[in-house]
Amino acid sequence: MTIAITGASGHLGRATAELVLQAVDPREVVLTTRRPELLADLAARGAEVRRVDFADPSTLDDAFVAVDRLLLISTDAVGARLDPQRDAIAAAAKAGVRHIVYTSVPEPVADNPALVVADHAGTEQALSDSTVQWTVLRNNVYAHMQAPGIEHAIASGRLVTNGGNGATAYVTREDCAAAAAAVLTQDGHEGMTYDVTGPEALSGADLAALAGELGGRPVELVSVDDDTFAAGLREAGLPDEVAELVASFGASTRNGYLAKVSTAVADLTGRQPTALAAVVAAIRTSA
Repeated sequence: MTIAITGASGHLGRATAELVLQAVDPREVVLTTRRPELLADLAARGAEVRRVDFADPSTLDDAFVAVDRLLLISTDAVGARLDPQRDAIAAAAKAGVRHIVYTSVPEPVADNPALVVADHAGTEQALSDSTVQWTVLRNNVYAHMQAPGIEHAIASGRLVTNGGNGATAYVTREDCAAAAAAVLTQDGHEGMTYDVTGPEALSGADLAALAGELGGRPVELVSVDDDTFAAGLREAGLPDEVAELVASFGASTRNGYLAKVSTAVADLTGRQPTALAAVVAAIRTSA
């Protein structure tokens, strides 16, 4: 069986590829990327590297030839990735891929205000409409992305949030990669949707308490509305589109779309997911 991973030079793609290469014969692994030179070390281990760029449809013609199972990692082109991802699914089906595993988000429903929802909902629908077997991995918000905000809270004594009283089940990228590798190298996951989460859902108050514990002094929780939160991110130097995207995840948290905690990581990998506190502590130690 040949396993392929798209976006394999990205953080999640490479982490997943490393695990898959440990589990199967490297000659049965295909890695696609826009920049093959970044995967030269994995090619040297026996994996086949193919140049594939979803923005260049011509590269999809031979992208998935002789592939049985495919991990389709959602691209970072928020708002512009749905059609290319649909094209990739169609190309995979035409090439004879039997099973596609897709990285999505929790609760991709119309009422979820996270700006990434439309792309993921549309891709999930395209999978459902295709002739290919599928598995969906709905990865929660990455834990490492919270480290800068917690560091700022430690320094300022204030943690600003637009998440209200909501909570998020932050998950590590490494746990997401382990879950993906497990699904790619095991049988029996066809037609399944997994919520890939950390071990607990944390609120803004929990994050403020963590910052206070790490910094050795109390941290005030400051709740603001979405516009105020986005404005603060822009003032901190984030581009408009990134600020709006981050703020939309706060709105999603506030409305309860990111709070579900699952046992998927443990069920798929045989080990417990890593807690946010351990991630932040490790980042602080290495800084």
